[in-house]
Amino acid sequence: MRLPVFLFSLVPLLTYVQALTYHGADFSSLVNLENSGLKYKDSGVTTPFETILKNHGANLARIRVWTSTSSSQYSLTYGLALAKRAAAAGMSLLVDLHYSDTSAPSSPRRSAGADPGKQAIPSSWPTTLSGLNTQIYTYTMSVVQAFANQGTPIQIIQIGNEINNGILWPVGEISVNGYSPLSQLLHSAANGVRAASSSTKIMIHLANGWDASSVASFYNQIFIAGEFATTDFDILGFSFYPFYGTGATYSALQSSLQAMVTKFGKDVMVVETDWPEACSGVTLSDTAVAVSAAGQSTWVAGIRTALQALSGSHGIGIVYWEPGWVGNAGLGSSCS
Repeated sequence: MRLPVFLFSLVPLLTYVQALTYHGADFSSLVNLENSGLKYKDSGVTTPFETILKNHGANLARIRVWTSTSSSQYSLTYGLALAKRAAAAGMSLLVDLHYSDTSAPSSPRRSAGADPGKQAIPSSWPTTLSGLNTQIYTYTMSVVQAFANQGTPIQIIQIGNEINNGILWPVGEISVNGYSPLSQLLHSAANGVRAASSSTKIMIHLANGWDASSVASFYNQIFIAGEFATTDFDILGFSFYPFYGTGATYSALQSSLQAMVTKFGKDVMVVETDWPEACSGVTLSDTAVAVSAAGQSTWVAGIRTALQALSGSHGIGIVYWEPGWVGNAGLGSSCS
């Protein structure tokens, strides 16, 4: 994405989602980008990026936190500092726990942390299921407490990022050990959140929210007696990108999410999405949407419509992924 064009399109992007409870952005890379010398302008005036977002309607900051101790790798210290800026700008917080140190994925977007194919156990963590259950409980509780202690309490927390095949591999890897280890780990993580805060909402986040069969398969198997239960979480979160499959249509998304709303009666959010301003070499999932800054607005508007169509007003928000990441034009896709 070319920054000047994107900032021009920022107003319609956020205006389109005003009817939802949350209209947000994941701008976790911001401080690292600023440290490289980048500055952001709104109407020609240099302005903190979080202020630009807030002034144009954003009310939720999504901040990813790795288990790394390096600021360049989204450490807790880095996330806490960014949370102070987001809160000072007037935003609520959605914290995305990756339960991973770092990874070396093949694509730019995937280099932002844990994803369906990168979920390794942190290097300093135990490697047994028993040890990991204790570790994830303690770690998750400490993160929630750390945000609260500095006056920036977490409104929503993801216990894992795009966990379609589990977390903390190989122990919590579904394709290796089935659902029970993951179910136990999620239960322990949820208990850690509840021990630290009675108000923080817990989210389960899956990739490819449009893929009804995959989503249903996960939720048909993750709940196990004495382990993870429907009472352990509050919000269903999904990624919805146009790059990774032509089946990622608005109608497929709405149908898939409605099935989950009908099944669980819980709120739903699309917590990762974006659309290219320029792209060649990729067949996008909606050829009717222009590949342009205006197309970004159209794409988000379509997601908003799908969420608003869910019964019981359970569609509550959209988070746009990394709107200010200059120098990462592909944003994890094969666009060139």
